[in-house]
This record gives sequence, structure tokens and C-alpha cells, in this order.
Amino acid sequence: MYANPFSLEGKIAVITGSSRGIGLATAECMAGLGAKVVISSRKAEVCEEAASLIRNAGGEALVVPCNISRKDQVEGLIAETERHWGTPDILVCNAAVNPAYGPLAELTDEAFDKIMGSNVKSNLWLCNRVIPGMKARGGGSIVIISSIGGLRGNPVIGAYGISKAADFALARNLAVEHGPDKVRVNCVAPGLIKTDFARALWEDEKLLKMRNAQTPLRRIGDPTEIGPVAAFLASDAASFITGQVIVADGGVTIA
Repeated sequence: MYANPFSLEGKIAVITGSSRGIGLATAECMAGLGAKVVISSRKAEVCEEAASLIRNAGGEALVVPCNISRKDQVEGLIAETERHWGTPDILVCNAAVNPAYGPLAELTDEAFDKIMGSNVKSNLWLCNRVIPGMKARGGGSIVIISSIGGLRGNPVIGAYGISKAADFALARNLAVEHGPDKVRVNCVAPGLIKTDFARALWEDEKLLKMRNAQTPLRRIGDPTEIGPVAAFLASDAASFITGQVIVADGGVTIA
């Protein structure tokens, strides 16, 4: 009998930015596949609401609030996970920011530093914190939720795209460094997804109509279509995949 390679039964998964959107969809999917999930974002109350959804559906969820831009809180997130459940088998780096909208010529140093710090440096902090434990227990999987913004130029969210392209390079380098110890690192690059984070884009009817016309599937995506991609990469079904960028964008980048 062929064992289910998609099962996450008994796995411990830490998911940042998981109180809503893609992060929550990922947590719900992974919990449904048997993982114990750690719900984390800056505000404890919204994390508890998300965790309640998972618990009410029969899953296991732990709440650990964390501002990923603060290294001490990143350390606390993993330390509390280890104290409560043990070493994480899975890390999903989903939390990100985009405080700047406009051409790069108008980008302030403060905004650039915030974007790169929250979207790239914090991911490196998280990875470096969990990888030693993963190695000690025989391997693990890290999934960075990036964006097709890292594959294309954009006249108004260029700095965000730069940070997401950096995440691709981060995943590749970590995959090379830690592959011999059975730690896999991959990225998911979603297109436009119906989340609060991207609300300004999909609520603009003219922009949405144009985007849909340029997308082979003729629609934008839903968070529930990204969570399973992350869950796949975390599972044994993806055991020979590392250092890769999996694009989930309805085909917009190939049209």
C-alpha cells in the first residue's frame, strides 16, 4: 500500500502572518492534513480568532503573537513553540509588509529598510533559528510565501518586488547550504490574491477587469488556492523539490 505522501500527521508547523489571508488558509490546510499549527501575527486577539476556527474544525493550534521585524520576538516565537510542542518540522514565512506605493525615485530610505527588514531579513532570522533543530531531528521543510512581484518589474511597488526577488535567492542559498542535512527550502509566488493585503488592487474595478483579461484563468486567486501549494511543498510529496519557486498566478506571467 502506498502511504499518503501529502499527510502532515504529527508535524509541527510555524506559520507567520497566519491570522488571515494566505497565512490562515495555509494553517487551516496544514491542520486538516494532520499538522499541529502555530498561529502568529502581531495581535493576539486576531490570532486567537484564527486558532478558534482551526480548533472548532478538529485541529490543533497554538497562538504565539510575534512582530517579525523584532529579532527578540522571532526568537520568542520559536522558543515558545519548542517549549509547548517541540522542534518545528515546518516553517512558513508568510508575513510581509509594503508601506510604499509609487516609483523607486520617491522611495524613502526608511520605507526601503522596513520592506527589506520585514520581508527578507526576518525570514533569514526565522530560518537560521529553526534549521539547527530541523537538522537534529533529521530534516524539515521551509516555505517562503513570495510573489510574482519578484519576477516582474512594477512602476508602483518596485521595492516590494525587490524584496520578493531577494526571497527567491534566499531560498536557493539556504537550500544549497542545508540540503545535505535534509532541510528543504522553497518559495511560493502567488499572483493577485483576494486578501486584505492586496485589497487596493482587487477593489479597483477597472484594474481588476484589466487584470482578469490578461490572466488565462480570467480571474484572481483565493487564499485557499495558495495554502495547499505551501502544504504540498511541506509534505513528503515534495521530498525531491528544493530551492524552487512555484508560481501560482492563474497563468498571468506566461500570458
